[in-house]
Amino acid sequence: MANKNFPHAGKSTEINAIQENRNFENRNNENRDYLEETAAEAGAVESRNTNETYNYNNDADEAGGRNLGWLALALSIISLFVLPVLLGAAGIIIGFIARRRGAENLGAWAIGIGIVSLLLGIFVLPFF
Repeated sequence: MANKNFPHAGKSTEINAIQENRNFENRNNENRDYLEETAAEAGAVESRNTNETYNYNNDADEAGGRNLGWLALALSIISLFVLPVLLGAAGIIIGFIARRRGAENLGAWAIGIGIVSLLLGIFVLPFF
């Protein structure tokens, strides 16, 4: 039976068991180098398909299309100032070739500027 002055007198076995458990945990923690739990993380591993063949000519085609795109754009811009019909038409034609070879943006700009230059050369410039 529990005493009024000592309410936990009957529970000494439970308290002793809890203290022994804490002492055991403290002794184990003292022997460890690290107290925190860690895990190693690994990134996703890419797998390559060895059956896939690489087209080495694709880079050369894109470079050729890009060069043609810059040439077409240069011709179209120059045609705004000199020989608009001739250089504008050349810029449009080379712009289409550049788009077909992969330089879509350069080719599109060359075609658009070439068309503007051609229309200005045919319809506006004869009146000046």
